[in-house]
Amino acid sequence: MKRIAIFASGSGSNAQKIIEYFAEAENTEVSLVLSNNENAFVLERASSLNIPAYVFDRQLFYETEQVHDILRDIGIDFIVLAGFMWLVPQNILSHWAGRIINIHPALLPKFGGKGMYGDKVHKAVIDAGEKETGITIHYVNEKYDEGEIIFQEAFKILPKDTPESIAEKIHVLEHKHFPAVIGQLVDKLDQE
Repeated sequence: MKRIAIFASGSGSNAQKIIEYFAEAENTEVSLVLSNNENAFVLERASSLNIPAYVFDRQLFYETEQVHDILRDIGIDFIVLAGFMWLVPQNILSHWAGRIINIHPALLPKFGGKGMYGDKVHKAVIDAGEKETGITIHYVNEKYDEGEIIFQEAFKILPKDTPESIAEKIHVLEHKHFPAVIGQLVDKLDQE
């Protein structure tokens, strides 16, 4: 059984879609949801789907081995960032090298980096006069949004589009593609 951990900071709609996607899988499960926000709605989603959750603060994440040890002790094989806003510390990056991915609501390398999340991204895309936007799924490294790109899906920006309408279209793409791409990557772990 391959075990996935999901890190999320907010609502958790992507986390829920991922959990639901793997709920019937024979060889993969979401084993843990982790959050740096004790008020994140993702924790309620995890609870309602019977997925254990763990909340940590900045000190635990960056100055101790506690989060790393929990992931290791559970036997996590693959880590997914789904709306998680902090850089991953080196101890976790090293242990799960090539097995940590993130999703970004724009076509990287444009509109990525620190502070580029949610509606800030969509507003920047519109302000720049871009003709299209979309999602990027990428490996995680020590810098925001700079890991190797795994998958992108784009759509045309219409003259009437707003940050809110773009966000809705982005969510549709995220929910459609993110769980499937995770499934493909986890399946490849068996071949390594």
